[in-house]
Amino acid sequence: MQTRPLGTTGPQVSALGLGCMGMSALYGEADRAESIATIHAALEAGVTLLDTGDFYAMGHNEMLIGEALHAVPAALREQALTSVKFGALRDPDGGWSGYDGRPAAVRNFAAYSLQRLGVDHIDVYRIARLDPNVPIEETVGAIAELVEKGHVRHIGLSEVGAETIRRAAATAPISDLQIEYSLISRGIEDEVLPTTRELGIGITAYGVLSRGLISGHFTADRQLAPTDFRSMSPRFQGENLQHNLSLVEALRKIAEQKGVSVAQIAIAWVLSRGEDIVPLVGARTRERLTEALGALDVTLDDADLAAIEQAVPADAAAGDRYPAAQMSHLGTDR
Repeated sequence: MQTRPLGTTGPQVSALGLGCMGMSALYGEADRAESIATIHAALEAGVTLLDTGDFYAMGHNEMLIGEALHAVPAALREQALTSVKFGALRDPDGGWSGYDGRPAAVRNFAAYSLQRLGVDHIDVYRIARLDPNVPIEETVGAIAELVEKGHVRHIGLSEVGAETIRRAAATAPISDLQIEYSLISRGIEDEVLPTTRELGIGITAYGVLSRGLISGHFTADRQLAPTDFRSMSPRFQGENLQHNLSLVEALRKIAEQKGVSVAQIAIAWVLSRGEDIVPLVGARTRERLTEALGALDVTLDDADLAAIEQAVPADAAAGDRYPAAQMSHLGTDR
């Protein structure tokens, strides 16, 4: 398995990471046994980075990863690196009620995550979204204290803009920024990516297949459960969906010419953006994991990249990546 640096202050990680959220929440029912088998298969294939959030199904996802890690040989367990997001507030009905980045809350969230994961430290720890009421310096400073005590190894950020990145980096060493990045979500290229590269901060890119939209497997007639995030996502609605699937068909032609799948060429495109970018693949089954790993064998030359750019230009997608109420929490500079 190829490796990449997670910024200048972070560890070497596998070239692809496994985003485990879909094994617990937001994309319909998942099979627990298959989810654990998929985590095991990823570790056996050399994937080292496992990404989760303490609020994914209110701790379910962390406990799932903990169970999976407990059941693998020690050598595989020791190679696993945990990336945890915290701060989102939930209620018993599954609702969302903001974010909490106060230092006392940071310590509290970390204590529960360590227990649920069954580990003695978290490798990368980050607040999922900015708390508008708490300066980023206070939140990052609290994580830095956890680093000093050995409970956390590296500090990360998630979905913040250039100014916040600079303020955080002036407070403590930041290993990486987790943010959405794909062929149809390229907003980081203007200001965020130049800033992280200037400061030696890596990128863990989530949504590389745009929640399955550009995987090549999503169809216009697919019925989504009300609890599926995509049933509310603007990019999956009406004319937006039809337009976005037309982009997928244009991409499919290029993939077929290279003898690879749409998902593989979409992941390979993100991999081609730089050694400082680690794509997270949200595979929920071993079959999808195997397909995603195949992207590591796809080489895109200049002609391929030009063809992809022509088929799916920047800003070609129709619809925002989140519903309007959630867009205000993304990339906010506070």
